[in-house]
Amino acid sequence: MPDLSPRRRALVLAICCLSLFIVGLDNTIVNIALPALRTDLDTSVSGLQWVIDAYTLVLASLLILAGSTADRVGRRRTFQTGLALFTLGSLLCSVAPGLGWLIAFRMVQAVGGSMLNPVAMSIITNTFTEPRERARAIGVWGGVVGLSMALGPLVGGVLVESLGWRSIFWLNVPVGIAAIALTALFVPESRAPEPRRIDPLGQALVLILLASVTYGIIEGPGAGWSSPEIIACFAVGAAALAGLLAYEPRRAEPLLDLRFFRSVPFSGATLIAVSAFGALAGFLFLNTLYLQDVRGLSALHAGLYTLPMAAMTAVCAPLSGRLVGTRGTRLPLILAGTAMTLAMLPLTQLTETTPAGLLIGCYLFFGIGFGLVNAPITNTAVSGMPRSQAGVAAAIASTSRQVGGSLGVAVIGAAVISGITGPVADEFARASHAGWWIVVGCGLSVLALGLLTTGRWARSTADRTAAELIGRSEPAPALT
Repeated sequence: MPDLSPRRRALVLAICCLSLFIVGLDNTIVNIALPALRTDLDTSVSGLQWVIDAYTLVLASLLILAGSTADRVGRRRTFQTGLALFTLGSLLCSVAPGLGWLIAFRMVQAVGGSMLNPVAMSIITNTFTEPRERARAIGVWGGVVGLSMALGPLVGGVLVESLGWRSIFWLNVPVGIAAIALTALFVPESRAPEPRRIDPLGQALVLILLASVTYGIIEGPGAGWSSPEIIACFAVGAAALAGLLAYEPRRAEPLLDLRFFRSVPFSGATLIAVSAFGALAGFLFLNTLYLQDVRGLSALHAGLYTLPMAAMTAVCAPLSGRLVGTRGTRLPLILAGTAMTLAMLPLTQLTETTPAGLLIGCYLFFGIGFGLVNAPITNTAVSGMPRSQAGVAAAIASTSRQVGGSLGVAVIGAAVISGITGPVADEFARASHAGWWIVVGCGLSVLALGLLTTGRWARSTADRTAAELIGRSEPAPALT
């Protein structure tokens, strides 16, 4: 990639953040629209889970492939293709005639989305090569998550109330078209000097693993956990995992380079991503249904309730990037895990009449915790790794986020559904306690992993892994 002026680098960052903005906005808006979707399409809670998880499942399955493909054929070209597919998928979702079509079109969105965030992060990593400057850029990137979350509930609530749920997908169309044009004008093309070959068998095994496990978890409460269908799903998932572990190390250029996980900070970052984004997805899913079905709030009022959480995420994400640049990843991870845990504990006793002030306080603290956690995840994933594999490393981190989101909705939704024996509105608050305890466990996981994976011993494993991956020909970016 050519050496760019500071102004051009800032413009590249802004264009890349635009992709994250429309993806983040889409996720938040879809959650706000779930009750309207259930009424209009006459679907169950498990159907709503599939509206969310069909997207995250396909996204998680294709992210690593998208990252390595971008390293091979060109990051700008892949990024533009992803924008086009995401925009097309959004347009199709807005005209879906039924639940099955909506789920299918959400998958089209996801194919495009898989080419956006990891490829954009790879572009950013290769644009901002100085460690502190890169950490600040990643902080801005994380702040966009909060901004999209802040606007999503408000914009989504207004659209659902005034124009119906189909209108929530319209927003992505003009933004996607603008991002395609801006990318063509201002983002330089770049490729890895020695990109990996495509690994079709590894890709198929990843898709089978995620799809079978997610299907088993979502459909388990309805079909019965001991039913042949569900047992077969988990058996297929276990076989796919065994196949990955046996096959990938034998390939010279595997889809999933298991050597990355010899770095304790990298492994910790992936597990923290699963925990943090599982907590976020579970929180958004449970909270949307609680506020609208149990408390009787409109979509707009429900969005206003969650605005404090999104605002704190927007504020804390750039601060986390600065903390990572000056103090390393340990402090923001400890603060994030503590805040997320304390925020969710009161909700484990949620009732139909829980005071609004307590709810908003919980949302505030959760927003602080989630805002602090994203920059350390991303920085650890790409730091210390060869820049030629930046797309793959960033894609693994992004995959972990999406796997966490998919499992969060599946596991927490299944736990809640299993506790409901009557009308959802009457029993949801009580049944949700199990789900909130799972979210608390995710917060504790972030805290424990933050302590475990940021010490001297952990850093030494990162140094050894970087030396093995990079060799003597290419200097490693510093691990901050």
